[in-house]
Amino acid sequence: MNPFQFDVRNLPDDGKHLTGSQPASFFLLPETDSARAETPLSYDLTILRDDDDIIITGKLDATFSLECGRCLERFPFRIEMSDYQSEVPIEKETTIDLTDTIREDILLTLPNFPRCEDGNVDLRDCPAEGRFNATESSMAQEMPGANDGVWNALDKLK
Repeated sequence: MNPFQFDVRNLPDDGKHLTGSQPASFFLLPETDSARAETPLSYDLTILRDDDDIIITGKLDATFSLECGRCLERFPFRIEMSDYQSEVPIEKETTIDLTDTIREDILLTLPNFPRCEDGNVDLRDCPAEGRFNATESSMAQEMPGANDGVWNALDKLK
């Protein structure tokens, strides 16, 4: 039974309160993805009807394992939305399913380019920190004519 699916006509005037958890599979993340759900989704939500909209407020919590974009090591990242709010328009249908809305809102809060130092569970520095920083002297050695200056290169075009 999906707790996020219900008949709008049966929604009480004072709203509906939902508390519980959904398994990590709730997020539908493929095994090959750089993000993996490590814990179930915990939720404590209130669902209200406001004319032609459903208003969702409450708390959402889940922990993910992300792959660092620098060193490719995995690190934990916790999503804790203590003031979650969303609004979903009521279609002509009487049954509404908020599953996709809640799933997307959580997944959109994950960092696009995760790095170890972004982790909020176990604070750590990335082992690859500074490994890819190019210094001026190393770039000058690698690029012929780099010390000549930009204007000299332009002058040669005449």
